[in-house]
Amino acid sequence: MSEFTVITESLVDVLISSNITSFTSEKRFDKSLTVGDLKLKLELITGGSAGNMKITVHDKDNKVVCDLDNDAALLGSYHIDNGSRLHVEDNSRIAGEFENVAAVDKFELTKDEYAKKTGTVQDYLKKNKLGKYNAEEMEALAKAKEEQEKEEENMISTKGIAIGARCQVSVTGLNKRGTVRYVGKTDFQPGWWVGIQYDEPVGKNDGSVKGKRYFECAMKYGGFVRPNTVDIGDYPEEVLDLSDGEM
Repeated sequence: MSEFTVITESLVDVLISSNITSFTSEKRFDKSLTVGDLKLKLELITGGSAGNMKITVHDKDNKVVCDLDNDAALLGSYHIDNGSRLHVEDNSRIAGEFENVAAVDKFELTKDEYAKKTGTVQDYLKKNKLGKYNAEEMEALAKAKEEQEKEEENMISTKGIAIGARCQVSVTGLNKRGTVRYVGKTDFQPGWWVGIQYDEPVGKNDGSVKGKRYFECAMKYGGFVRPNTVDIGDYPEEVLDLSDGEM
């Protein structure tokens, strides 16, 4: 029998380690591969060079079994079992050189460079005049926003919404009473908003949103609503009857 003949199962599952990388991978190889062909595959796994590789076979107890020292020999002609470890040594490489991402030059484009490239999302939007690259659409959106803000401003004036006024807020079918503490625009959303200090802890904040304070009140007593949900009038604070009916 030739020393290059495959003498066991056709496939073998092995672990791959190297002096180049810190990780170990598990791979399956055909035992009919020559050692030379195996080295070419190990180039992709370890980053080593096939011409400089020295491959040592270790058993499951980490004992050295043999060296794959003949590029023309078949992998199956060596004593390699499932679970064996092939350790690759390539002294022409620096340990960890492929794992140090800090050493890799980053590819970055400036906004101008990106704008000049074709085949990008931005290029597609420009060519098809979509989104912000559709002048008519953007103009219509801006006009609609301006008209909505004017409508809200007029509503505030018409309803008499002013700081200190008593009010009732109708949101999602619930009526909540309180006092107006803020009227105007905000940083958290466009348009006009009314800040309410509720009589009960039915709000969402303490008069501040995203770190900016618009008025002062206890936590959960504050909230911001659109003008169309606010009605101004004689809304006295409701007193909850907690008695059990006994005298």
